[in-house]
Amino acid sequence: MAKKSRTRTSSAPAAGEVGPRQPCPCGSGKRYKACHGAAGGAAPTFVARPFEGMPSECDVIALRELVPAATAPLTLKDGERTVRLATLLPGAAPAMVRESGDVWLGLQVQHSYGNPARDLGAVLEAALATEEPGIVGLMSAPGEGPSIQDLITDESLDITVHDGFEYWIDDIPERDASMEAALEQANGGVMPTSRLTSVEAAYWTNVGTKEHLRWVMPHPEDQLLDALARLHAAGQDSVAEGSRFVGMFRAHGLLAPVWDLPVGTGAEVLEEPAARFAADLEEALKGGDLSAAERSARAGLANRQVTIR
Repeated sequence: MAKKSRTRTSSAPAAGEVGPRQPCPCGSGKRYKACHGAAGGAAPTFVARPFEGMPSECDVIALRELVPAATAPLTLKDGERTVRLATLLPGAAPAMVRESGDVWLGLQVQHSYGNPARDLGAVLEAALATEEPGIVGLMSAPGEGPSIQDLITDESLDITVHDGFEYWIDDIPERDASMEAALEQANGGVMPTSRLTSVEAAYWTNVGTKEHLRWVMPHPEDQLLDALARLHAAGQDSVAEGSRFVGMFRAHGLLAPVWDLPVGTGAEVLEEPAARFAADLEEALKGGDLSAAERSARAGLANRQVTIR
């Protein structure tokens, strides 16, 4: 007996339409069904390079994504309130107004509305609007308004990397046992980290089984990949004896190359070779067409990227 024919209804989108599993045309990198095609309307607008134009952009990205404990003072364009930028605040709070009236602003937070620079701007504006001590949050997308770089001066940030989160209570003269206990618990998860001084936005860290150098770079992605491929093909991509270039993070529109380092390397010995690598990289950025070996190296590097959002 012949099998009954089955008629399938095509799920392919009509010409000019976007399929639910296709990339959203807004450029977010998400599938359409999880972005502008989601139930309830459009997802928050995604900004590919939100911190562009912010002083020390590369360091800000590192502090948001890679560094456990660090702070930097911010200078407002208008007003004289003291503002302190921090990697992480207690409870991942977006901002805190302290008893002194100072404002602390957190980079590592739990909300994400598509443009972290605008989120920071909105939280900062809310914190500056009050002198009442407490946590200042962001419960919904802030909408149009100034980003953090619109509210502060263009001075380079003076970044301090901390061994732990003691800065959470460094303005409290009398500390009780509960504060100390909470601090001890938080510090238990902090990996030793140092910022190199010979180059910008390069951070050494010790994760126990190995050490890493993670370095956020300001160059456009395609140009940087070409330059790194040239150095890799030439055997010039080492930053210390026994180091190995293992790949890159992509975060907020920029790349952060990562090297594995032998245990015991430390940060100090990286200063001179990192400066030398930076000089070699600048020369490599000027190069023309890639050779066959360099194209092969570039293809390998492109496959060793992890996007952080």
